[in-house]
Amino acid sequence: MQKKLSVLVVTCALLGLSGCGLFSKSTDESKNVSASKLYADAQDEMSGGHYEAAIKLYEKLESNYPFGTYAAQAQMNIAYAHYKANDQAEALAAVERFIKLHPNHPQVDYMYYLRGLINFNDQLGFMNFIYAQDPTERDPKATRESFAAFKELVDKFPNSKYAADSIARMNYLIDAMASYEVHVANYYYRRGAYLASLNRAQSAVTQFSQANAREEALFLMIRCYDKLGMYDMRDDTQRIFAKNYPDSRFMGGKGSGDAPWWKFWSKWGPEPSPKDALEAPQ
Repeated sequence: MQKKLSVLVVTCALLGLSGCGLFSKSTDESKNVSASKLYADAQDEMSGGHYEAAIKLYEKLESNYPFGTYAAQAQMNIAYAHYKANDQAEALAAVERFIKLHPNHPQVDYMYYLRGLINFNDQLGFMNFIYAQDPTERDPKATRESFAAFKELVDKFPNSKYAADSIARMNYLIDAMASYEVHVANYYYRRGAYLASLNRAQSAVTQFSQANAREEALFLMIRCYDKLGMYDMRDDTQRIFAKNYPDSRFMGGKGSGDAPWWKFWSKWGPEPSPKDALEAPQ
């Protein structure tokens, strides 16, 4: 019995060693894949829209070749792949990690731009396009964060090739924030909370003086002043309104007839990827 037990122990030990050898061989084979091969495979997965598979390959590339030519681009592509997969939290985490690790990278401006895009597109989901929902009815947190990201890009990198697009998006975001204030003001007005409505409308006028929503905010102020019996303020505001918006639709005019400011998706072409932002490493 003792002899049989000894044989069994030895056999198990040999099998364990054999298994370790096989595992090590498998690991070694993975590590022996070249950086260029890993990168090419990851790019193929990305092109096919297989973002999770692409992320795993980019992460393997970064792990196996942390100081290689491809490492920084792999990190950028990881952030972009999470963004395309609609994983906002992981995309933002990857962006922040890249900026922290490579603050002086020649293409770090792209990551600031991507940070803005992640929040910019968060305020308009796919269902919004289908049902034409006005995004001003949603929490403006993503709008504010997107504006801050684009502003940081423009402030830090005024000559960036993404600056002009960022400024254009910032203008729309200003309208978004102003329109949110007007939406809340209308909400209060419909419920008879005229003072609260007036305060939100005034906020839209004073904080976002160039926004398209300023027209409706001024008109709402006129109505609130009237409901509150503040007739002098009503008449003064009405004179300002008539001077600035003589053909306003709110006063019976035809107005501009333009589509709502938030129907902007035809304004821009395809959003650039890190592959466009960086030359592929040789």
